[in-house]
Amino acid sequence: MAEPTGGPSGSEDPTARTGPTADVGRADGADPTSRADPTSPAAPAGGAAPGQPALTVHGVLRSKGYLGLLVISALVGVPVSLAAFWFVGLEHQLQHWVWESLPDALGHDRAPWWWPLPALLLAGLLLAPIVTRVPGRGGHVPVDGLGGPPAPPRTVPGVVLAALACLPLGAVLGPEAPLMAMGGGLALLAVRPSRRAARPQMVPVLGAAGATAAISTIFGSPLVAAVMMIEAAGLGGPQLLLLIMPCLLASGVGALVFTGFGHWTGLSVGALSLPSEPPAGIPDPGDFLWGLPVAVAVTVVCVAGQTLGHRVKAFTVGDPERAVPPPTTRQTALRTVLCAVAVGACITAYALLTDRSPEEAALSGQATLGALAANPAAWSVFALLALTLCKTVAWGIALGSLRGGPIFPAVLIGAALGVACGPLPGLGTESGLAVGLAAAATAVTRLPVTSTVLAAALLGPEAPDSLPLLLVTAVTAFVVGELLRGRIDRARPGAHGPTDPHHRTLAAPPH
Repeated sequence: MAEPTGGPSGSEDPTARTGPTADVGRADGADPTSRADPTSPAAPAGGAAPGQPALTVHGVLRSKGYLGLLVISALVGVPVSLAAFWFVGLEHQLQHWVWESLPDALGHDRAPWWWPLPALLLAGLLLAPIVTRVPGRGGHVPVDGLGGPPAPPRTVPGVVLAALACLPLGAVLGPEAPLMAMGGGLALLAVRPSRRAARPQMVPVLGAAGATAAISTIFGSPLVAAVMMIEAAGLGGPQLLLLIMPCLLASGVGALVFTGFGHWTGLSVGALSLPSEPPAGIPDPGDFLWGLPVAVAVTVVCVAGQTLGHRVKAFTVGDPERAVPPPTTRQTALRTVLCAVAVGACITAYALLTDRSPEEAALSGQATLGALAANPAAWSVFALLALTLCKTVAWGIALGSLRGGPIFPAVLIGAALGVACGPLPGLGTESGLAVGLAAAATAVTRLPVTSTVLAAALLGPEAPDSLPLLLVTAVTAFVVGELLRGRIDRARPGAHGPTDPHHRTLAAPPH
């Protein structure tokens, strides 16, 4: 959703309050530029400036401007979700051709162990000119999360090109960030630039609705996308209503379009889902006894991958917060290619260590996640640990250099480590999988409610029995993750305060 500002490194974290879910503004019938903004830090707790009427739910619903925004959100959801559907469908078809059809045409029953090396080299060569010359630089660096202001429409082509250059060729990243950037940017085309300038508070709401429509089904349920936007906004009361209704409406329309066109065309969009879930019973004391340490371990692994991503980002595009100056354009291009090859080397190492297909460690991971959940007995503990290690390192490098989303691979990493811990006495594969899903999603998004909903959506009919374990796991992962990040920030040389985006952006709204 974010456009880099000031160079290749600009973006914000998904939980930053200045993204498309922030600055919602008033919708009680008045132009938001004519009154105090209730989302501004300077506004009083009641959400209205002194002498101005308080923002109420009734006032919001009676607002002509807000009802118009709902109509626009529904209408925008159709073309945005259509564009997202064809983008994801094309990406999935290219991925199938690169990793299955082409090896088969060359006489291999599966992609050989060396396959990731030329594939990722090509990805780096294709991406390098995009991140150095194309407007928007192909989108934000994935380690910065999913937040930030909506991407201007002129940057959408670069985002699409960068994603298609990376994701089908094996970059260990997901499609969610490019989809959100594309959805937010396309949604802004529905409003004239002059109107966006006159009513700036409309921009983040409309961008959030477009982003929600674009990712309405890739997480397995349109509810996950809407909850993600709501939790990231950090709003309450009438202000929350300003955001929740457009996002829910756009998510529902997007899911309808995705489902309809999926049946009509027969194209797969590679959504994050478990075609077959292992049976789960009601959690017992053993599940909690082992589940909490496993959640801590998954969180440590995910935070380590993100920390590696920040270091790689400093290497490829610089990082002013870490006193690393940006490299030259030529250096950025060369280092992007080198990092892509390093990702390929990690995937190759997995194939050599386990004698399994490198495709399992490449790509975003949703296919491997489905195979793991359907038949966990087909994986040895060593293979699962090797997958966790190699994919985490590859993911960390990709987070700081390539283009894509951070969530999908992290979910597979957590699931692999959780299933690997399944043989522990009293835990079990089913509980290990549930713990891994919830802990990894929480660690990478820093949104425990969204992560619980995502894990429950993935587990399907087994989710109600696992909910107590999912909730405790999400809280544990969130607390441990924040403590680890705080310690890492304090240990960073030259640190003068928290670099957490929560602290960095709450006092600096974009409008």
